[in-house]
Amino acid sequence: MIKAVIFDLNGVFIQSPMLSDRFAQDFNIPNEKFLPALKEIMAQVRQPNANGLYSYWKPYFDSWNLELTEQEFYDYWFKAETDIPEMLAIAQKLKDAGLKIFILSNNLRERTKYYHETFSFLKTLPEKVYFSWQTGFVKPDERAYQLILNENYLKPEECLYFDDSSKNVEVANSLAIKSFVFKDLEKLKSDLEGLFPNLI
Repeated sequence: MIKAVIFDLNGVFIQSPMLSDRFAQDFNIPNEKFLPALKEIMAQVRQPNANGLYSYWKPYFDSWNLELTEQEFYDYWFKAETDIPEMLAIAQKLKDAGLKIFILSNNLRERTKYYHETFSFLKTLPEKVYFSWQTGFVKPDERAYQLILNENYLKPEECLYFDDSSKNVEVANSLAIKSFVFKDLEKLKSDLEGLFPNLI
């Protein structure tokens, strides 16, 4: 019997324009410069005990002749992100039906601080949110999923998992968690209808 549904956060509950596209459009920083910097920095700041986010970006901004203060950068990045009301409504229906909701997210300290201040659903919808910068486990590390199972006394076959990364879904499936690639709301509804007829 399914007892819990685990969701990714970004790309599922929270949507945003691509930061690389915005930097290309607003600051004329091409993707071939921006994306390697983003990849390198995100690999570090998603971990516990990372230095402040801005300290990783500042050398790049200097080399690109960009004058962005720490707060200006955070506002520029984070305030472009919005929640998806219809997605929240679907998850609430699952919760109302007695399922436990968890969120598993590769994320960083400064961004999650903004999320907690901005998105009230994080306080009311999930049983718990698991952020990589707090747990130390970055998806697709198997331990990220195992932590949720162990802490909440759940068996893999009692859980569903939705993520917009196919690699993360593959790993969760390998652990016997029934998992689905999240593409859009219609696919999600279809996946859930097959499991919970007449609920969604």
